[in-house]
Amino acid sequence: MPTDTTSPGAVPGSRALAHPDREEIRLADVLHALADPMRLRIVCRLAAADGELSCADIELPVSKSTCTHHYRVLRESGVIQQLYRGTAKMNGLRSADLEALFPGLIDGVLRAADRQERRLGGR
Repeated sequence: MPTDTTSPGAVPGSRALAHPDREEIRLADVLHALADPMRLRIVCRLAAADGELSCADIELPVSKSTCTHHYRVLRESGVIQQLYRGTAKMNGLRSADLEALFPGLIDGVLRAADRQERRLGGR
């Protein structure tokens, strides 16, 4: 059952978003989420960050409603966690959960995305 809790250290009273528990994360859902170029761009940006990023920190060439959809797919698949800090929705990669469930998957996907980016020259 998805939980409505925010990550540890969240500000009490902050709005909670539903996230799947670690045991509920499924490989097919993760792969589906990562298959979209915009969602993969979000994941690569989060992986390169030293911490959480707000949605506004990651520019995407799509409408705001489409961005919202992409973040929701990533959250509901268990790839990212989101929490509100004030009016900002903060995003973080669920690296530890994904590594525990699917060892090497995210690192492999990130390496492949980087190689593709270099090969295609940012097309």
